[in-house]
Amino acid sequence: MKAKITVDKKADLAGPGIGSYDELEKILPQDYSSLLTPKETMQALFEVKNYIEENLCKELNLTMVQVPLIVDVESGVNDLLDRDGSRTPIQFHISNDYDKHPLDAQVVQAATKWKRVALKQFEMKVGEGLCTDMRAVRKDYFLDHDHSVYVDQWDWEKVITEKQRNLKSLKEVVEKIWKVLKGAETHVQKLFPKLKTDKYPNLPEKLTFLHAEDILDRFPSLPRKQRETAILQEYPAIFIIGIGWTLKDSFPHEMRAADYDDWVTETTSEDGRPRHGLNGDILVWNPVTRRRHELTSMGIRVNAHTLKKQLEITGQLDFLKYPYHQAIINNQIPLSIGGGIGQSRTYMLLLKKAHLGEISVTVWPKILKEMCKKKNIYVLE
Repeated sequence: MKAKITVDKKADLAGPGIGSYDELEKILPQDYSSLLTPKETMQALFEVKNYIEENLCKELNLTMVQVPLIVDVESGVNDLLDRDGSRTPIQFHISNDYDKHPLDAQVVQAATKWKRVALKQFEMKVGEGLCTDMRAVRKDYFLDHDHSVYVDQWDWEKVITEKQRNLKSLKEVVEKIWKVLKGAETHVQKLFPKLKTDKYPNLPEKLTFLHAEDILDRFPSLPRKQRETAILQEYPAIFIIGIGWTLKDSFPHEMRAADYDDWVTETTSEDGRPRHGLNGDILVWNPVTRRRHELTSMGIRVNAHTLKKQLEITGQLDFLKYPYHQAIINNQIPLSIGGGIGQSRTYMLLLKKAHLGEISVTVWPKILKEMCKKKNIYVLE
């Protein structure tokens, strides 16, 4: 039994998604009908988008800026998403000037590292930050109801001081983000009252903060996704702290790249127990899909000390050759906190949708589109 638990936990770290369409067919809701027409959906979507962008900037003192779709491979600023190499970016060669001045470029998977460099480029001061309307491609996702190759996020980053690198500061920012998300829910329901329904309860007013170690203590035999599902039955909106550090069962809660979020810094729980990590995810219970639903991943970023430590733990010290990593080591870019809020994930939740394809136009396999149609779920094309 112990061997099976170990295998399940290890498999649960290997990227997102359901895993098979036979399994997905059982999971998609049986009694679904959209509360909004496709036209109303687009109108409501842009109301949510405008509200969140305006109020996120207001709450966190951010400025909207342009963001790249492609980056130079040599810069090292592309987001690897994890540290096991399971999700690789799309890469291509730009011959430029008959290959006299070529470039090798990658499509971004997220703007996590670029944003921190951009804080310096846009001359952001302490307490100021930037927000982007980021678009990315993640080709290695399994395409299910809430994972798509096409990714859209509000990727944001804010300058902080060394003294602000603590759990108190992290929680204060998380609370402000939750206030914006709740405000967006109220805003869109005033404009589209049919979205307020007893069938699909609203988000709770308050977010519950839990450390990954505490959730493991509650459900020691369960893999990560099952632990999240179980805890969301008690607390329908949570922020899980400390994602990336190896827990007492010898596995991290989830794989995290070693060169952006700080998951190694030592902290203590409210009752004095040792903990690690200055990052986390907001997860909620989705009443439409009846599943766990991740909205944002964020954290206080590594400094020179924790970058080296995390790269050493993950066996990636060779990354220190990249300009991005050298800039952190040499204190050439600001200390910061930042994250990415999934746009389509947020629209899906607030507009009470069963599938990302109802609010996002992208590619889906024929098997998935046919499966959805049978269940009264109509994806956009």
